[in-house]
Amino acid sequence: MLPFALLAIVFLVALRYTSKAARLPDIPPWRRFLPLVLLLTATAASLLRAIDISQPANLIAFPLNVAAIALAGREVAAHRARIAVTG
Repeated sequence: MLPFALLAIVFLVALRYTSKAARLPDIPPWRRFLPLVLLLTATAASLLRAIDISQPANLIAFPLNVAAIALAGREVAAHRARIAVTG
């Protein structure tokens, strides 16, 4: 039960950061939506477990969630730094 709770928390954090990054107006669209695409790809890979194809889910889902968090967090932090410098 603990691994499921950990994965759920990671998914919720990834969802929060990717939604924040997608709303940033001062970066190119591909950089805004790349974390969201990674998150959706990880979700699709996780859903493969429902049809008993667990190897891609085990290999891809968690690293893509971590990459989505890292990219979105970097974009949000860079946006905050730009606002602090100009504001």
